[in-house]
Amino acid sequence: MSEIDKEKIDKLYDRLNKYAESNGYHLNPDIEFTKSLVESLLINQDRYGYWACPCRLASGVREKDEDIICPCTYRDPDLKEYGSCFCALYVSEEIKKGEKKPKSIPDRRPVKK
Repeated sequence: MSEIDKEKIDKLYDRLNKYAESNGYHLNPDIEFTKSLVESLLINQDRYGYWACPCRLASGVREKDEDIICPCTYRDPDLKEYGSCFCALYVSEEIKKGEKKPKSIPDRRPVKK
């Protein structure tokens, strides 16, 4: 964890975890990995003014990136089909319990020209 204060990361992690659990979702149980994604969300917040998905290339124009603002438009279909979202921040119950491992999934985001 480098650019963002550890306390800010922990605070956002707790907030996202509470949000996820209260809405039937789960954060990735790999705490170190998950906190690195949370740090990236905070970096993107500072950079763009919004939580652009840390695993996708944001344009820096909110209107063009609406679909990749976390939680992104693709989270629910990815969770349903693959058990995790594209960046694996959100995962299924099976992955949370260690019964299944997150795997690489195709990006549903259409290529924008």
